Amino acid sequence: MIHTRFPIAARLAMATLFALILALPARAIEIQEVTSPGGIKAWLVENHDIPFTALDIAFKGGASLDAPGKRGAINLMTATLEEGAGQMDSQQFAEAQEALAAQFSFDVGDDSLEVSARMLSENRDKAVSLLREALVNPRFDQTAIDRVRQQVLAIIASDKQDPNAIAAETFRKIAYGDHPYGSSLNGTEESVKGLTREDMFAAKDRVMTRDHMVISAVGDITPEELGPMLDKLLGDLPETGAEKPPAVAPELKGGVTTVDFDSPQSVVMFGQKGIAMSDPDFFPAYVLNQILGAGGFSSRLMDEVREKRGLTYGIASYIVDKDLAKTWQGSFASANEKVAEAISVVEEEWRKAATGKVTDKELEDAKTYLSGAYPLRFDGNGTIAGILTGMQLNGMDRSYIDTRNDKVNAVTKEDIARVAERILDAKELTFVVVGRPQGLN
Repeated sequence: MIHTRFPIAARLAMATLFALILALPARAIEIQEVTSPGGIKAWLVENHDIPFTALDIAFKGGASLDAPGKRGAINLMTATLEEGAGQMDSQQFAEAQEALAAQFSFDVGDDSLEVSARMLSENRDKAVSLLREALVNPRFDQTAIDRVRQQVLAIIASDKQDPNAIAAETFRKIAYGDHPYGSSLNGTEESVKGLTREDMFAAKDRVMTRDHMVISAVGDITPEELGPMLDKLLGDLPETGAEKPPAVAPELKGGVTTVDFDSPQSVVMFGQKGIAMSDPDFFPAYVLNQILGAGGFSSRLMDEVREKRGLTYGIASYIVDKDLAKTWQGSFASANEKVAEAISVVEEEWRKAATGKVTDKELEDAKTYLSGAYPLRFDGNGTIAGILTGMQLNGMDRSYIDTRNDKVNAVTKEDIARVAERILDAKELTFVVVGRPQGLN
C-alpha cells in the first residue's frame, strides 16, 4: 500500500502541535450530527481553540470492491489520486497544497478507502476546492500511473522476500480462499501490470460514491459552515457504487502450514474464528484478549513464551473484526530450533484460556489498563476525527465514547467464561510458519 503525503508548512505544524496540547478528553467530547443542504451527513466536534480543522472521509468497501480480474486497481487508484487533478499536474498539485499549508492523505484497506485533510481556517475554502479536484476530477495521467505502478510492483517484489509478508499472504489464502480478503490489496505483478488508465476511473467509481461514505470533522468549524462545505466537496461524486462481496467464514481448521524460507528464525502467524464488535459478547472477549495476549509483559502468552522460556522476543494476540470476516489472531518470531516448543506453549495457553478461568487480579488489571488508556487516544483534532470515522464504519452510535469504559468495567469473570467457551478452540487454531523450523511434523 502506498501512502502519498507532502511536507507541511510551519504554520500547519504549529497548529497540529497546539491541537495535541489542547486535545479534548474523551468525556468532554460533544458529537453533533450535521446534515448538509444536499443531504450529506457528518459527525462534528467543534473546537475553536485554534484556527485548524481536521476532516476525515471514509468510503466503505475499500479494496474489497476490486472488480474481478482487477486486483490492485483500487490500491493503485488511491495512490494516484493526488498525482494531478483538474488543470494541475502532479507537481502543481503538490505546490498548491503546500502553498495553502494543507495536508491531504489517501489510504486504502480491505474495508475502507480513507481521505484525511488538515487545514487552517484562513485557507479552508481554497483547501476544500483543491481537495475537491482530487476527489471529483483526478487526472490519472499515464505518466503518473506508470510511476506509481512501479512503486507498487517494487512493494510486491519486496514482499516476496519478507517473511512477515509471506506469512500474512499465506494465512490470508488459507483463511479466505478466493475471497478478496484472500490476497493482498496490492494485487499481483500480473494484475498490476495489466491495469489501464480506464481501470483507474472505473475503480474510483466503484468505491468513491455517496452511498459508501462516512464523514467526521473536528476543529474550528460550525455546523452552518460544515454543511455547505460538504456539498461543495462531495456533492458531485457518483450516487452509488459497487456492492460489497459476500461475507466469508474463515477456513481455519487447525494444523501447521510451513513455508520454506532461508532464515535462522521463523515467523509465525496463528488464528481461529473471531467475534464482531457488534456482538453482545465483544467486550468480555476484548478483556479476555488483553489477559491472553494483548497486555504486553502482563499477558499470559508473553509470560509463558518469552519470560519463562525465552522462546521469543515478543508475542501478541489480537481480535480482527473485518467487515466480512471475524478472526482471533496472533503472531511471533522464534529461532528455528525453538519454534515447535513455542507453538506447543501457545496451544496450551489457548486451551487454558478456553476454560474461561481468570484470576481476580488478571481481570482487574486488564480492565484498569483498557479503561485508563482509552482517554489517551483523544490526543488531537486529527486523531479524534479518525476515531469518529471508525465509530461510524463500525456502526456505533455517538454515545459510544461515553459508554465504552462502562462496558469494559462491567465485564465479569462469568462473562469471560461464557465467551471463552463459546469462541476459543485450540483445535481450530491454525499456524503458518515461514522459515526452516525444526521438529515440526
